[in-house]
Amino acid sequence: MTRPAFARALCLTALTVRAFLGLAAFDAARTLGFARLCAWLRSTCPSTRVSLLPADDIVWAVDEACVWYPKRAACLQRSVVATWLLRGQGLRAEMVIGCRPLPFESHAWVEIEGRVVNDRQAYRAAFVVLDRL
Repeated sequence: MTRPAFARALCLTALTVRAFLGLAAFDAARTLGFARLCAWLRSTCPSTRVSLLPADDIVWAVDEACVWYPKRAACLQRSVVATWLLRGQGLRAEMVIGCRPLPFESHAWVEIEGRVVNDRQAYRAAFVVLDRL
């Protein structure tokens, strides 16, 4: 393995571990309530450092952490953790919460500059946006 490939693998591994810990922190913070979770996410600003990894790699790390997490992570949990990690890498990520009235369904996803990064683009058209965090 070349040195750059090794460094990238190490970064992805570290991000996956952070994502796993973020999933656990989300579960622990659920007792504080949804309003506090939203307030915390609104208060997190993108880091001033330049990301060495593209957004797709960071989202991959969250998906990989979900594979190893002992319980199923729903879209809200995945999106909160992805938004936190993306902002930590200096990317202007925004978590979006939307709903579809009939048949009722709610969903959360992450966007960067209007592009869905952790889900399908079709969600932007299928759901009415309730909030952007």
